[in-house]
Amino acid sequence: MGLNLGDIFPNETVKTTEGIFKLHDYIGNKWLVFFSHPADYTPVCTTELATVSKLVENGEFEKRGVKVIALSCDSIISHEGWIKDINAFQGCDGKNNLPYPIISDENRSLAIMLGMLDEVDKDKSGIPLTARAVFIVGPDKKLKLSVLYPATTGRNFNEIIRVIDSLQLTSKYSVATPANWRNGEDVMISPTVSDSDASVKFTKGYRTVDVPSGKRYIRLTGQPHL
Repeated sequence: MGLNLGDIFPNETVKTTEGIFKLHDYIGNKWLVFFSHPADYTPVCTTELATVSKLVENGEFEKRGVKVIALSCDSIISHEGWIKDINAFQGCDGKNNLPYPIISDENRSLAIMLGMLDEVDKDKSGIPLTARAVFIVGPDKKLKLSVLYPATTGRNFNEIIRVIDSLQLTSKYSVATPANWRNGEDVMISPTVSDSDASVKFTKGYRTVDVPSGKRYIRLTGQPHL
């Protein structure tokens, strides 16, 4: 099935390590990072969940108004055992919980619904594994970003944080973020904003980059809320 940007994220009832609930109830009025994993007790996945735990515990998601939820196609009992390994990997041996829930998707219903199956990598029984999907959902419950990695490639969660900063900024202001942009750097004024309107909207002023075409479409300004 799969989702397109702007689609409403499915309000499925999910069974997780923190109980059973509907996804929209979990999101509430926050943003959501939903990320999936091929299976429990796999090496790359363990590093990823440990990385996200550190980011949650350091407040990186909370200060951005973001909640996190993971998915793996194994049972809750399996998840609970795996969590001990995840915590041990990040130096928290003896800790039995994570600061975010893991969904149990044993029948792969969510994986199929969201188009997350990897037809190349399969489990021992020949069933396609769940790929490393990342979905970022806004408070309006609409999909803002999706990325699909193969099972063999771990994700860069610093990049996911960077993308969240861009999505939140551009949802409030008529700007876009250029290649390799980081929070605090100059942004680009949207082409839909006229020069006269830009002078009013962007009180820090802006500069236009000269290009051979002579077209005035690359306009840079300071990040609005700083």
